[in-house]
Amino acid sequence: MTTTPAPTSGVPVGPGLSMFDPIFVGIDEFGHPVYITLAYRNLLAGGEPGGGKSGLLNTIAAHAALSVDSRLVLLDGKLVELGQWEDCADAFIGPDITAALDILRRLQLVMNNRYAWLRAHGRRKVTAADGLSVITVLVDEIAYYSATVGSKQEQEEFVALLRDLVARGRAAGIPVVAATQRPSFDIIPTSLRDLFGYRAAFRCTTPNTSNIVLGHGWAEQGYSATDIAPANQGAAYLIAEGGTPKRIKVAYLTDAQIAGIADYAAWIRRPRPLPALIPDLTRVDFEVAA
Repeated sequence: MTTTPAPTSGVPVGPGLSMFDPIFVGIDEFGHPVYITLAYRNLLAGGEPGGGKSGLLNTIAAHAALSVDSRLVLLDGKLVELGQWEDCADAFIGPDITAALDILRRLQLVMNNRYAWLRAHGRRKVTAADGLSVITVLVDEIAYYSATVGSKQEQEEFVALLRDLVARGRAAGIPVVAATQRPSFDIIPTSLRDLFGYRAAFRCTTPNTSNIVLGHGWAEQGYSATDIAPANQGAAYLIAEGGTPKRIKVAYLTDAQIAGIADYAAWIRRPRPLPALIPDLTRVDFEVAA
């Protein structure tokens, strides 16, 4: 996580964006822009309903949708938080645990195939030069799929598949961005939380809930999301691996702005014929290696 002065020129727009670029997510308490680099990390957002988690997810979805090297996989139990990006996504999963498990299994297969490809080439991680798409996975409400819908066995399989993807996916170019309004140990066990390189705690009702998102002991050191006023939507504490929580205000896109960006992103992602001698490196089937 960095807080640097906004660049005055050379800001990439439209199809010039890349998932390997820093992603603008908001401003810090001094008004400086805050960026995260998501290609090799995962992000967890937690807090009470209405705190601003969906704003963060939509900001990241906008960057991913406008990146030429990204493909989107969206899981949204409510259908409406990420629904406007459906036409930009390779897969959009609603309140269907069977479909959610199917797409996570397919992603696991892609991840394994990519690691086999990396091993064959003596490499340890995917880079921008490989021409492979970064498959950005956004999950709105972990608890819906892990504790609400489906059988106990299906819920446990969802948690296991998600943990595997979070643990191994980032070096294969498959980052996960997940949110929950139920930050508790049964939904976000420590073994899962600590796999997320970025963690954002929006307003929480108790210091313990804030610690579940940020990590043990931060509330006692003065970094508690209970300090965030209920009316201050979009405010959060953001922590990066090995860092200290920083107070930020997440960027907010209105429904009309999301619709406009999503419409443009879908247009630039439309299938286009390529010359026969130029391989289409932006399209990688889920069923084949790399």
